[in-house]
Amino acid sequence: MSIVCQEITAPDELQACFALRHAVFVGEQNVEPSLETDGMDAEARHFALKDGGRIIATCRVRRIGSAAKIERMAVARNSRRRGIGLELMKYVLHDLMNAGDIQLLKLSAQSDAVPFYERLSFRKRGPEYIEANMPHYEMIREL
Repeated sequence: MSIVCQEITAPDELQACFALRHAVFVGEQNVEPSLETDGMDAEARHFALKDGGRIIATCRVRRIGSAAKIERMAVARNSRRRGIGLELMKYVLHDLMNAGDIQLLKLSAQSDAVPFYERLSFRKRGPEYIEANMPHYEMIREL
């Protein structure tokens, strides 16, 4: 098997990323489809981890001034607990840290994913809140 992380720009691969997000967030976590497809994909960069050409993990990154917000992190159900999400995040973080003008990384982590992001040097900022009917924390990493 050939595992590759990369930025996704091809329309067919972007559709595969959106389909994976839909399967995870809408199909598994019962997020309202209108919340998952929020109209911000056009302004975001999209990243994916592919295994043998098949997208098994994805996320998007939006620039907000001197910050970058990592969003919509999704890993295919049968690919979880294998370090796939970690590999994709390492790739994305490396890309963002090399951008040079980003001072802060942000994300909204589901509460049960907080330890995953803490291992990547993110820290909680503020109290737990509800987003898409699930508890979340804002997390940041200063560069």
